Amino acid sequence: MTKSQFVAKLAEQSGLSKKQADTVLTEMVGMIIGAVKKGDSVKIPNLGAWKKRKTSARMGRNPQTGEPIKIPARVKVRFSVAKSFKEAVLGAKK
Repeated sequence: MTKSQFVAKLAEQSGLSKKQADTVLTEMVGMIIGAVKKGDSVKIPNLGAWKKRKTSARMGRNPQTGEPIKIPARVKVRFSVAKSFKEAVLGAKK
């Protein structure tokens, strides 16, 4: 589903115009980015959570030469899918 398809569906189901739905989606994404950038986690029930995560420095290998290389520490963004979302999409685990 593309953004325009998503916006059209959101507008149809919420009673908003397409322009309003696009604005809502754009603002929501901007708010998530801003919060995660500050270091806060953002949780949306039945969808998942975004948060910053620090990784430590480690040793790795160049896959072509096998030569050891140092991988520096860095900060990454992590998205964790909600359990209810996984169960709805993949079915309940037995």
